[in-house]
Amino acid sequence: MTTITTRTVAYPADDLTMIGHLSLPAGTGPRPAVLIGPEGTGLGDVERRRAEALAELGYVALAFDLHGRRYLEDPEEMLARCLPLLADPDRMRGIGHAALDVLRAESRADPDRIAAVGYGTGGAVALELGRNGVDLRAIGTVNGLTTGRPGEAARIRCPVWAGVGSEDPIMPPAQRDAFAAEMRAADVDWRLTVYGGALHAFHHPPVDHPTVPGVGHHPRHARRAWRDVVDLLAECLPVTEDPGA
Repeated sequence: MTTITTRTVAYPADDLTMIGHLSLPAGTGPRPAVLIGPEGTGLGDVERRRAEALAELGYVALAFDLHGRRYLEDPEEMLARCLPLLADPDRMRGIGHAALDVLRAESRADPDRIAAVGYGTGGAVALELGRNGVDLRAIGTVNGLTTGRPGEAARIRCPVWAGVGSEDPIMPPAQRDAFAAEMRAADVDWRLTVYGGALHAFHHPPVDHPTVPGVGHHPRHARRAWRDVVDLLAECLPVTEDPGA
């Protein structure tokens, strides 16, 4: 395990003060960078640990905020915040661009080598950055197989990998089919992995607060999904030796 450093970063987005979690790998030179988007509940320890795990692999990683320092444990409050957000691509893009600006401003991050990986609502934000034509090296989305405005997927300039549980009632087969049709029509380099028997948010460890129906942890698929994310980054955003290490 390499020595990493972490710090919080404050920045404005969506009329809120967001607090992201930035993780830096060992060394001093520029490294490839990854935006990490959280589930609809917001930025929590799970996403912070993911950012740190990517830093240990050599990436500069920023887990971005969705709700202005808040983690929404109450399902009704979470839905009241997220459903309008998911229906507004421009708001999602604003949240994504604000975090992307923070990441690009970090001296350790190579601004020309950035990927976006998100879960649920955070995955939808990552996809909207692609549909907005942002120069990303890869996009990964888990449980966030959203579709965009007609024709805008043609602006995606990088490979897209998506993962979903086969029993996810929030991203059912019809939603998967719509996402696949959008990617095909736009001639995107895309992949879809369906994890058999898994529910929504299968990648997230169990929580001690209420959740929306259809959520459930699947340890084996959670490990597989993480490996799939790491493999996507290794293919599209490989870590090279840091001359300052």
